[in-house]
Amino acid sequence: MAIVSFLVSLMGATMLLLFAVRMVRTGIERSYGASFQRVLTGQRSLSQASLVGVALAIVLQSSAAVALLTSGFAASGMLSFPIGLAIVLGGDLGSALIIQILSFKLDWLVPLLLAVGGYMFVKTEARKVRQLGRILMGVAFILISLRFLREAMDPIRDSAFLPAVAEYLARDYMTAFLVGAALAFVMHSSVAAILMCVTLVQIDAIPFAAGLSLVLGANFGSAFIPVWLSRGMTLSARRIPFANLILRGTWAVITLFAANLALRSGALGDPQGGQMLVYAHLAFNASLLLLALPVCMSFQRVMEGLMPDPAVKENIEVATGLPASTLDLTNIGPPTQALSSLKRELLRMSGLVEAMFRPVLGLYKSGDKAQIKAIQDLDVEVNACLSGIRSFVAAIPPEEFGKANAKVARDMVEYAIRLETAGDVVAKRLSVLAGEMGANGADFSNEGWMELTRMHESILANLCLASNVLISDDLESARLLSLEKTELKRAERDSRKRHLKRLQSGSTDSFETSDIHLETLRALREFNSHIAAIAYPILYLNGQLLETRLIEDMPQEQLET
Repeated sequence: MAIVSFLVSLMGATMLLLFAVRMVRTGIERSYGASFQRVLTGQRSLSQASLVGVALAIVLQSSAAVALLTSGFAASGMLSFPIGLAIVLGGDLGSALIIQILSFKLDWLVPLLLAVGGYMFVKTEARKVRQLGRILMGVAFILISLRFLREAMDPIRDSAFLPAVAEYLARDYMTAFLVGAALAFVMHSSVAAILMCVTLVQIDAIPFAAGLSLVLGANFGSAFIPVWLSRGMTLSARRIPFANLILRGTWAVITLFAANLALRSGALGDPQGGQMLVYAHLAFNASLLLLALPVCMSFQRVMEGLMPDPAVKENIEVATGLPASTLDLTNIGPPTQALSSLKRELLRMSGLVEAMFRPVLGLYKSGDKAQIKAIQDLDVEVNACLSGIRSFVAAIPPEEFGKANAKVARDMVEYAIRLETAGDVVAKRLSVLAGEMGANGADFSNEGWMELTRMHESILANLCLASNVLISDDLESARLLSLEKTELKRAERDSRKRHLKRLQSGSTDSFETSDIHLETLRALREFNSHIAAIAYPILYLNGQLLETRLIEDMPQEQLET
């Protein structure tokens, strides 16, 4: 029974630790996720990129999250391989610093974090304040889970089972290394896995030698996580996590043999305790960064040789640079196939709209007429997508489709109309305003430009979220997208108020660009509203959306007045 009780307690503590780490990361991503693109893609030197990786890993509580973000931007061509690899290597060191912070005895903070975080999350409406409350509660849950983990070891610490296992792991360091790698990969969190190992050493459940092999294995296993999660991305995106796996894995194996040889010969003395294990983890990641950073440039050629680009691409992509349409009027197929084809076409259409929108704010600075023309030309392709979707839905035989499937198809057509209108906002309003800025040689005030930049970043994040909602039909994501729409309306209103205050204070830049600034704010808000429309059918189907916001049962005397 002691073993069963131990396993149940261990699983409970582990699941709470995983949930808490994810809770912190989710809160940070929802509060500041839109700014990550600017931070990641704005780096030009390897040293600065590695420092950005350190900071992002501490903020996101995950080196794997940093690697996935980096891979995504590399896939879109916004990030070079050397800079991306430097960011990922810095993220590994940042993840190690998280272990140092969380390994301190901070149990006294738990009630305060729960009280403050719970109040902010439950009692406030402002999005960033609510997410800060989520972050504080997540940190409290991490500390609680570590306490549970220590307590779970008490019943078997003096039994014959745990010492036997600990002695075996200390003796067979290769097995300990593989166990640590498997643990980090299965938990999908190096922070959680290494915190568990540190806690086991702190309470003397396993010796330092076994803990060191487990931690080195966890470092190796954590490098597999972004490789696995990025398996569906393009080659340019997958090269970065694979390069990190090669460098990290090689250094982990070298360190494993060297450290165990030194421990057995007595060259390192007799290190003990969880804090010493944390120092070893930090030293491993710091040395890896120092050794690997100088080879980031040359390692690009190595990875291109190991993972070469395919020689042949589809004709449609070579000819036009655009993916082919997924709709075939001669092969509509059964309802599930038809709806899947419509979803793929909507994703293609959404990608075209994003390609139009992403560079448009930069054109306010550059005024590049060729790029403005290219954006407006893309609008023709977006219009063709809408025409194709309409024709496809019109060709569906209604008697074979059923009412429920027909309703889903109509909702997709409605969203296609919204996407086409969003494309018009970019082609006929935002790009035109960008051309006017270039022609007049005017500039926004620094405050006004930052307000527009933040809105642009938020909308890009919402575009990604809208695509996720389209694919998954997830209610929570739909709710979040609707909340983000409300938040952007608030940002537009606040920016307009601040702009008018700058006019009253006599800001010259604000006077010169007042009309363009206000019109851009309106266009950004309208664009975002069209993008967020994908959430409405899901919210309505789940009873999360009212038919109308008007009060229907108003007293008769009020109606008469």
